[in-house]
Amino acid sequence: MLSKIAIPFFIVFLISSCTSPQQSTTLNYRGYKIEKQTTIDSGVYQLLASYKEGTDAIMNKVIGFSTRGLYRKQPESELGNFMTDCMKEMCEKKFNKKVDAAFINYSGVRSYIPKGDITIGKIYELMPFDNLIVLQDVKGKILLQLLNKIAEKGGWPLSGLTMQIKEKKPVNILVGGKPLDENAMYTIANSDYIANGGSECDMLQGIPQISKGYIYRDALIEYVQLVTKQGKPVDGKVEGRITY
Repeated sequence: MLSKIAIPFFIVFLISSCTSPQQSTTLNYRGYKIEKQTTIDSGVYQLLASYKEGTDAIMNKVIGFSTRGLYRKQPESELGNFMTDCMKEMCEKKFNKKVDAAFINYSGVRSYIPKGDITIGKIYELMPFDNLIVLQDVKGKILLQLLNKIAEKGGWPLSGLTMQIKEKKPVNILVGGKPLDENAMYTIANSDYIANGGSECDMLQGIPQISKGYIYRDALIEYVQLVTKQGKPVDGKVEGRITY
């Protein structure tokens, strides 16, 4: 028994003995204030310009148009409805599965869609993270806990259900036009950040996720292109999905 215990320690000792000692390096640094008259470093400028040219060609590509612009607002907004409708519809296509409801945390909406041309760059500003869209099958009582958190936070963008918020609690909840059943199973779409418990959504942690590596930003780009091909503007509308 002693020899079995000693062997691992001997291996660790042998490996550590053969490893070169780490050399530390002390770096000095200074802060420089950049003024308008600061001379441009031509070498750095040329290096960045070579990347910027290629990036601009992608980011400035127009993929859609909005007649009035979309902005975030609580408890409900045109932008939030557009983004969650995108999540729900594109998930159903990508996963080939009916989605009962889709959600985005309000703080995850980082920008807006301006009036006029919509470029790929604007979608990157709107959703700069590489969050994946995932599906989870949850019981109604878990969905209710999620809606409680959403109500507590003043309302998040959502698609597929409606509710009112009274004293920071969700009431009159309808999923697909029917009252929420705490014992029923529902398929919900979220970002992997929320599904993993982000924004205080601990109730979703540990629930199996269905993922296809589908980046939410890619879904938004594809959705804008789809709407545009249908000859429609990207406008969205407020429908009374969440009211106070």
